[in-house]
Amino acid sequence: MRGGAGGANLLALRSHNTALVLDLLRGAGAEGISRLELAERTGLTPQAVSKITARLRERGLAAEAGRRASTGGKPRTVLRLVPEAGHAIGVHLDRDELRAVLVDLDGAVVGERRVPLDLGAGADAVVEAVAGTARELTADTLCPPDGSVAAVSTPRPPDGPVAAVSTPRPPDGPVAAASTPRPPDSPLPAAPTPRPPDSPLPAAPTPRPPDGTLAAAPTLLGLGVALPGPLDHVRGVLHRVTGFPEWDGFPLRDALEERLGVPVVVDKDTNAAALGLTAGGDRGPATASFAYLHLGTGLGAGLVIGGAVHRGARTGAGEFGHQVIQLDGPPCTCGARGCIEALCLAAVGRGDLAEAARVLGAGAANLAGLLDIDLVLLGGRTVAAAPGAFVEGVGAVLDARARREGGREGAVPVRIAPGGARGVAEGAAQLLLAPLFGRGDGG
Repeated sequence: MRGGAGGANLLALRSHNTALVLDLLRGAGAEGISRLELAERTGLTPQAVSKITARLRERGLAAEAGRRASTGGKPRTVLRLVPEAGHAIGVHLDRDELRAVLVDLDGAVVGERRVPLDLGAGADAVVEAVAGTARELTADTLCPPDGSVAAVSTPRPPDGPVAAVSTPRPPDGPVAAASTPRPPDSPLPAAPTPRPPDSPLPAAPTPRPPDGTLAAAPTLLGLGVALPGPLDHVRGVLHRVTGFPEWDGFPLRDALEERLGVPVVVDKDTNAAALGLTAGGDRGPATASFAYLHLGTGLGAGLVIGGAVHRGARTGAGEFGHQVIQLDGPPCTCGARGCIEALCLAAVGRGDLAEAARVLGAGAANLAGLLDIDLVLLGGRTVAAAPGAFVEGVGAVLDARARREGGREGAVPVRIAPGGARGVAEGAAQLLLAPLFGRGDGG
C-alpha cells in the first residue's frame, strides 16, 4: 500500500519546484512571503510561482497572510503555509516502550502517546500496539466522534502531562522530559519516492476512519516507524534486531500498511533522529556533517554527511555500538564480544557513568578519525539522566585525541542533541514530512 486517500494525496504534490516553494512558505512563518520573493529566492519565473501557489491554495496548503507594501505599484499579497493542512505520525519503538507523536506540517507536536512495550512479545502484539496507538492519536486529534475535523491543539510544554501515559520502569535510568518541538528549516535534496495519484484533497471534513484504518483521516500523510536495527529501510523489512533475532525477515512496513491503510516508512531509530536534526532549522546543528550517538536500551549512531543522512547501501551504516574495542571482552547481545555497547551498558549498570562516558568517547573518537565529522551530538534516555557526565567524559576523550594530532581546529565539539525524549519519534514523523519540503529522503 504505497498511497491512499485523505492526507496521503499531499504526497502527489511532491516535485522539486513545489518543494522549494513549500519550504520557503514554512520558513516564512505566520508573517508569510510574497510571490515575488518566492520567485527571487527559488530562481523560478513569476508565472511558475503563480501556478504552484495557486495549486497549493486550492489544496488548502497555503493561504493569504495579508498584504505588504511594495516599492512601487499596488501592495503585494503575502502567502503563508497552513500547518494544519497535513499531519504525520512518528513512532519510536524501543525495546521496552512505544512513544508516538502526531505532528503538523510545521513539525509541531499536536498529540502524543507513550505506553510500555516488550519488543520481544511477538510480531502480532507489537504491530497491534503500533496500530492501536496510531488509531487513538488519529481519532482523538483528527477525527473526533462527531465527524468534524478536530482543531489542532497547541503543543504542550516539555514538562506538561502526556495523555494516557503509562510510564515503564526503564532499565538504564529515567526517561528525560520532552523538549519543545522544533520546526525544520534547512533544505536537503529530495529523493525519489513512490507517488500516489494526484487527486485533490477532500473539500469537506471526513468522519472517523472505518474498519481500523487511517486512510480516511482528512490530513494524514502516513506513519513513520523508528526502531533499533539492523533493518532494510528501502523495503521496510527487519533483520536480526539486536537482542531480538526473531524479527529477522519480518516485513514491518507492509504489515502496518495493511492494517492502517496509509503509507508507512520504517527506519533505524538513530537515522530517524538524525533526519529530525537535519530538519531542525535554527534548533538543529549549524553544520552539514555530524554524528548523533543514542545511548538508551542500546547504543547506535545516526550519521549526517554533507547535509544528508548516510544509511549505506543496505541501511547498515551507524551500527556504532557493535564496534569491537576489547578483544575477548564481555559478550554482547549481537553475538560478538567486547562491543562498545556491551562495555558501555555494563558500566552504566554498575553506576560507573565516568567509565561509560569514556567508552562512548573512544567510539566517538573513532568516528571523528574515520569521517572527519564537525560535531558529536548525544541523546537517549541514559544520556538524558546524566547529560553533564556524558558531555564531559566524551569531550575529554576527543580533546585528548585532538592534542595528539595537533592542528589548528581543536577537538570536535560534543553537545546534547535537541529534542529530548521525543527526538526519535519526531524524527520518525519527518520520514513522511521531510521529502514534502525537499529536505530528506524519508520514503
